Amino acid sequence: MAFEGLASRLQNVFSKLKGKGKVSEEDVGEAMREVRLALLEADVNFKVVKDFIGKVKERAVGQEVMKSFTPGMVVIDIVNKELTELMGGTQSKLAKANKPPTVIMMTGLQGAGKTTTTGKLAKLLQKGNHRPLLVACDIYRPAAIKQLQVVGESINAPVFSLGDKENPVEIARAGLQHAKENGNDYVIIDTAGRLHIDEALMDELKQIHALVKPDEVLLVVDAMTGQDAVNVAQSFHDQLELTGVVLTKLDGDTRGGAALSVKAVTGCPIKFVTMGEKVDSLEPFYPDRMASRILGMGDMLSLIEKAQVNIDADKAAELERKMRNAEFTFDDFLDQMAQVRKMGPIDQLLEMMPGMNKKALKDIKVDERQINRVEAIVKSMTIEEKQKPEILNHSRRKRIAAGSGTSVADVNRLIKQFDDMRRMMKQMSSMMGQGSKGGKKGLKGLKGMLGKGMKFPFG
Repeated sequence: MAFEGLASRLQNVFSKLKGKGKVSEEDVGEAMREVRLALLEADVNFKVVKDFIGKVKERAVGQEVMKSFTPGMVVIDIVNKELTELMGGTQSKLAKANKPPTVIMMTGLQGAGKTTTTGKLAKLLQKGNHRPLLVACDIYRPAAIKQLQVVGESINAPVFSLGDKENPVEIARAGLQHAKENGNDYVIIDTAGRLHIDEALMDELKQIHALVKPDEVLLVVDAMTGQDAVNVAQSFHDQLELTGVVLTKLDGDTRGGAALSVKAVTGCPIKFVTMGEKVDSLEPFYPDRMASRILGMGDMLSLIEKAQVNIDADKAAELERKMRNAEFTFDDFLDQMAQVRKMGPIDQLLEMMPGMNKKALKDIKVDERQINRVEAIVKSMTIEEKQKPEILNHSRRKRIAAGSGTSVADVNRLIKQFDDMRRMMKQMSSMMGQGSKGGKKGLKGLKGMLGKGMKFPFG
């Protein structure tokens, strides 16, 4: 879980303030001391922490807080706004050239995930009906060109290469010309990395930069390296004038030091983050949404956007019709489960719900393997059994358990809770039919069901 340690600490601090009818300057001071320690333990830059605490304290001891009927909530709101500003304030969008193609230069050290991120960015652009060209300029790392070609094939994006004998500057020039001649509106240049920053690397990057005049210079850094990532970003920015940073492996970064420090230290906005290994795991970075998630307020907008992209509206509408007429079957259940899973790992989705802190997620016990077992059970049923669960007698259940590699108890549990799952899937599907309002209502219902001790999907 991203920011797990920091989120847990901050939520504990502010839970104490919420219950207070009055908040004194001493209360604020004590809370800020705990916040300061939490941020330092999260590997946030010391100067960044000092400035952040100073700004929050200055606002939190004012009349607005002291005279409020809900002073604790006002303090939390101040922290939320300052966290948002710390990470950049607003989303920093990708630049676009006045005349195509838009040129994006990908930079970074070896091991940060630069080549795979290049493919993920191309996939994201394809979703917007763009035609990106990937240019292989890393001629030094063994199999780097082949890796980019494999990535390109997986997303059906063209890759331009002149092999590993040609000069990278010439490859970049020829790749840009190829894009112009073939109607590619984006050129993404995968440059060479090193294990460390050296003069030869920077000279080559500067030459490519001078030739292609990129609209974006993105640095790919591993979020899990904390302050090292910030130091790398500063070094690259000093010599290349970066336009943005891509943080990889943010889903594994339990501390969050890089995400909270990089903008304040370097001045470069975080433009994208990766939340997994899949090719569609690259996401735009929204400082306000991330601040809200850190403080346990959820991220409904991102969750609803995922639903709108991944859940088929027509199928959702048909599902609601079937449930109204009591026609919902195990086949429908499998189909809906597949759509929900396309949105991403279940625990990441639940993180986005307001109030879903570390403790709540632990109580729910999300287990992807359990979902796989449920799917195996349903797929072991006959067509008639899926359509009419009421015919599932003991002998049928015994056969299904053997066919799915589970126990009869597992099968009994699934059948017993099938009605509960139908209600939950109806709430999930309502996200599509009613826009953000319906999404909030449906997800609130889902959270309520899970909060009552129901394991996801079956326990």
